[in-house]
Amino acid sequence: MLKRAFFSLALASAFALAACQPAQKTAAPTAIKTITIATIAYNYEGKTVYNGATQTVIDQGWLAGELKKRGIELKFEGVSGAVGGPQINEGFAAKRIDFALYGDFPALIARSGGVDIRDILSTGQGNNAYLVVRKGLNVKSIKDLKGKSIAIHHGRPWELTFQKLLDANGLKVTDFKIYNLNPQAGFAALASGKVDATFTLSEALVQQQKGAGDIIWSTKEAPLSWKMRTGLFARKDFIDDHPDLTQLVVTAYVKAAQWQSEEANKDQVLQIASRGSLPVELVAQDYDDPRVPWRDRFSPLIDGFYVEHFKDVAAYTYANKLVQKNILVDDIIDDRFVVPALKELKLETYWTPQNPVTQ
Repeated sequence: MLKRAFFSLALASAFALAACQPAQKTAAPTAIKTITIATIAYNYEGKTVYNGATQTVIDQGWLAGELKKRGIELKFEGVSGAVGGPQINEGFAAKRIDFALYGDFPALIARSGGVDIRDILSTGQGNNAYLVVRKGLNVKSIKDLKGKSIAIHHGRPWELTFQKLLDANGLKVTDFKIYNLNPQAGFAALASGKVDATFTLSEALVQQQKGAGDIIWSTKEAPLSWKMRTGLFARKDFIDDHPDLTQLVVTAYVKAAQWQSEEANKDQVLQIASRGSLPVELVAQDYDDPRVPWRDRFSPLIDGFYVEHFKDVAAYTYANKLVQKNILVDDIIDDRFVVPALKELKLETYWTPQNPVTQ
């Protein structure tokens, strides 16, 4: 078993408070003056820019305009990728944010801890993970690394992918010397020769470009279901009190997904994505997977493939004691808002639902 990295005591306390609040008498929803959406953000040319679809939502201006008609201000809370999950969970627990775009692991950890959130939209076909070995090491596969050292950040979404890779090759975690390091520390250890390999996300492409290591495997060689998934999450109390506003937010992100998925906008999408840690040519390399058409890469559908993935993550996080209780898919996914958005935008057949059996 991997040793687990848990959130701070402050965050655990926030979860406990969220779970133990006394029941309140039913009251009319209070008027909303502001809607806050949290997501990963970067500093680019002296200003804050946001990850993926959120930047498109901002650029399109449709959501801000619709909310303004109702006297509501739209705000965005940017978080660093290094602390994105815990910070977003704290925001949800404190009811400082209403919506967030982030990954499957931290969302399930929040839900298990008593923070009542729901996944209301998929944000695409998933993120790749990479196995990078130090320069000059003569290995070709994960099997060749048996007995050697690997850096991986425990409790992060790509941990499940790593376990799947081990299982597929008949290996166990105990076959390696595992170091619990965040991606930045893992890359530094790799470059200095203190570890033989690191398992992480697309920043691996930068390390290979710098000559610090060589990528010997990625999820492009694995079933699509092995990729990390992200979604648009919302507080359940907000959804229950303001389904009309929730629908506006979902529709805005579906509009953004349509724009991203159009071939004519491909270069702009890559440019927006390159404002983070990867130059545009490496973003294009990371996105290049012949199995996933450009349009479907940004599919917002909560289909069988998406639901099955969350079942898999829920089972893994519970079995490996990352969460206190097993989360049922019905306790985290709420697909009521996607279909009306597709219908309003006349996109009912635009994206192809994925069948988990074929993945």
